[in-house]
Amino acid sequence: MLLDNHGRTINYLRLAVTDRCNLRCFYCMPEEGLNWLSRKELMTYEEMLQICSLLVKMGIDKIRITGGEPFVRKDIMRFLTSLSELKGLNELNITTNGVLTAPHIPELKAIGVNSINLSLDTLDANRFFSITGRDEFSNVIETLENCLKNDIEVKINAVVMDGKNTQDIIPLVQLTKDLPVSVRFIEEMPFNGDGHIYNGLKWDYLRILEEIKDKCPDLQKVPDALYSTSYNYKIPGHKGSIGIIAAYSRTFCGTCNRVRITPVGELKTCLYDNGILNIKDLIRQGINEDDLRQILLKTFNQRAKDGWEAERLRKESTGIHESMATIGG
Repeated sequence: MLLDNHGRTINYLRLAVTDRCNLRCFYCMPEEGLNWLSRKELMTYEEMLQICSLLVKMGIDKIRITGGEPFVRKDIMRFLTSLSELKGLNELNITTNGVLTAPHIPELKAIGVNSINLSLDTLDANRFFSITGRDEFSNVIETLENCLKNDIEVKINAVVMDGKNTQDIIPLVQLTKDLPVSVRFIEEMPFNGDGHIYNGLKWDYLRILEEIKDKCPDLQKVPDALYSTSYNYKIPGHKGSIGIIAAYSRTFCGTCNRVRITPVGELKTCLYDNGILNIKDLIRQGINEDDLRQILLKTFNQRAKDGWEAERLRKESTGIHESMATIGG
């Protein structure tokens, strides 16, 4: 078992395989996109497998592949297949925007991917275009349908944005009536990559909950799973469930079991830190496995207590300038 300095279990890695994305969601990156990483700056698949193999030996048993958008990276299925074969890895899941994912669903199922987080902030095609800057709504819905046909668990992630998609909260809730999906509403976070000052949150988890309760008074609280980042609910008679993630309020830090590795190999022990250690650089310098293990253990034992402390300890003093695409969504 891998523990941090606050006694929290670490058994979950979120691995970003690329910073590139085929959408331009304004809450994630500037409209013009980012200065994409060069190929040599990215971790190779071999380096990622080396890192994951060591972390699984150390106690990580769940890996989620993120981006950017994972499926824009060439040969991603070859990498996922190799990753799925790691002894000791119990869960391999993916977060995707669904634009390119639908054709891969049967193969994902075959290699043991049983859960996909699908980013979908609206059920209205016009608002989808307004939010993402791309006309790809039908492809995302096809991915959703293919997942359900292949009995892959689907969690729909919807970022709640004032003045953009709050009218979609109830329609998304209603998806759970006939579909066995979990619809999770996420507080907007200050990671859009343009360096603007984040002026606070108008739709926090409590306001989102009140909006749902107002329209669905029979909403019932259900137990939250161990390490859950969401407060979970269900409407009697509905096939699916509802979750609310306090991503900016950071109410779940006390049970946080996850770490992140960015596309350039930067280890983040908290979403809000500035990067703690570049593992890719150490590998390219020829570090042996035992030495890397000791460095990782030392790093995990210097973890911030919560997201607020991690933000205070950031090297930058002018705010958060990162994009979720460079961190790993």
